[in-house]
Amino acid sequence: MSPGQSIVTGLKEAVAWSKGDSIGVRTTTVQLPTVDVQHVRRQMHLSQDEFAAKFGFAAASVRNWEQGRRQPEGPARVLLAVIERHPEIVEDVLETARS
Repeated sequence: MSPGQSIVTGLKEAVAWSKGDSIGVRTTTVQLPTVDVQHVRRQMHLSQDEFAAKFGFAAASVRNWEQGRRQPEGPARVLLAVIERHPEIVEDVLETARS
């Protein structure tokens, strides 16, 4: 099969899958961790604004997460889980990026 034919076949499969057709594609589901943002922030002895600024979140997002109006999604949840377990790694990466 030529590269062009492979691309066309892949596109047809993607369209069929998006319509709900069972075409035997492999899917992967990732279980994202649940993080108590307020607990993590308080363990670090930071205000909401300080926590947001330190890790690049919007202060309003931190408030909304802590007050239960919203839940962190996708990459934010993963980052928060890493911050919870290994804040020094995230701090190191961010400090290197600022340099």
